[in-house]
Amino acid sequence: MTGEHIQGCIRVIRGEQVILDRDLAQLYQVETSQMNRQVKRNIQRFPGDFMFQLTKEEADSLKCQNGTSSWGGDRRALPHAFTEQGVSMLAGLL
Repeated sequence: MTGEHIQGCIRVIRGEQVILDRDLAQLYQVETSQMNRQVKRNIQRFPGDFMFQLTKEEADSLKCQNGTSSWGGDRRALPHAFTEQGVSMLAGLL
């Protein structure tokens, strides 16, 4: 993944620059579900200023912006958004 691609994955949500879980999973070459399981097992390392789950409205808004009708696959959970600190913490887990 190039630096330009990573820059393209950064979004501003709730006034924070974040990267969505699916984009981070692609960056780290793991399945999104596998990555999210690691986060759940270590949730104490991810306070609200490191990571948050999007609301349905936020997720729907992103879908409209991207022109896609779904998040792909069989995803039922709302996406998680990771701040810079959350990305650093996640890198240490994976």
